[in-house]
Amino acid sequence: MNILFICSRNKWRSATAETIYKNHAEHQVRSAGTEPSARIKISAKLIIWADLIFVMEKKHKQRIMERFPEECNGKDMIILDIQDDYQYMDEELIEEINAKTGEYL
Repeated sequence: MNILFICSRNKWRSATAETIYKNHAEHQVRSAGTEPSARIKISAKLIIWADLIFVMEKKHKQRIMERFPEECNGKDMIILDIQDDYQYMDEELIEEINAKTGEYL
């Protein structure tokens, strides 16, 4: 399964999630951000590639659906509700990502 993690700038939350799951035997994982300053910017190509999309906040889902309505059609998009309160690979962030994605992965 192709899994895409989205946050604002793709520096801490989604990048951490990608790192956690990048060597998973059953999944291909990528990450991106919704802001113009994102390390890797969300694109139609990434949305089409993804079988499952995890967004960190509701605003990320809204932005993606506004910018890529056709590509989002029929896509599973899960809001993890993880606020921008963490640094890259923060232990609490890792625990929260694992807890909130566990039932889907």
